[in-house]
Amino acid sequence: MVNTAVQLYSLRGIDASLPDVLDLVGETPVDGVEFATRIRADDTDLEAVADALERNDLVPVAAHVELPALKDDFDEVTSRYARLGCETLVVPWLEPDRFESKATVADAAARLETVAADLAADGFELQYHNHDQEFVSLGDGTGLDELLARTADVGLEVDLGWARAAGADPVAVVDAYADRISHAHVADVDVETGTCVELGDGDLDLERALEATRRADVEWVVYEHDDPADPRESLVRGTERLDALC
Repeated sequence: MVNTAVQLYSLRGIDASLPDVLDLVGETPVDGVEFATRIRADDTDLEAVADALERNDLVPVAAHVELPALKDDFDEVTSRYARLGCETLVVPWLEPDRFESKATVADAAARLETVAADLAADGFELQYHNHDQEFVSLGDGTGLDELLARTADVGLEVDLGWARAAGADPVAVVDAYADRISHAHVADVDVETGTCVELGDGDLDLERALEATRRADVEWVVYEHDDPADPRESLVRGTERLDALC
């Protein structure tokens, strides 16, 4: 069964506390939330956040945490998300220069594998979230292919919209790495401009992409809009559209 969630990065423009934002999410059809890098969780009363999750019956499906924080603030990060019952951490970004060659990918992969082992010892799973820079050709495959070949202990949180923006076929990516994917981001994109748009307004074939996630037994599909003009309206529209398709 596919469950739905929203990436809280989409809601960073809402001037409200994190518990209040979770109350807004609780009014939508989604089942969970994914925490975002630098989005209030650092300086918010975790007890209030946990209470908001509980009263809105929301599952903390994952949290985006940048690689430097996982290396330099490991104990603080793991303590925070353990208290919230969030056991999946996702590296949301590696710089494009990490995908310039097989050697740079190998270095990035080694860093991810080290963190993944440390997290596993504490009961956490590590995943990596793609944008478009990972789809650069490296001869016999892409940067993403090379990264995943070198990170057996790291899952892939595939972003269907960014894969489409890169010129890749999101369905082919899901099919190829079905055994590595438990979370998938559903973000629509205008390929010509390379910008995120509301679900259904862009170039992502939503029905075909979501059928691929079902075929792959993906557990969570996560709505995201990188830069909504009206985050409250985008939250309602996006989650309702996703719920209807799922």
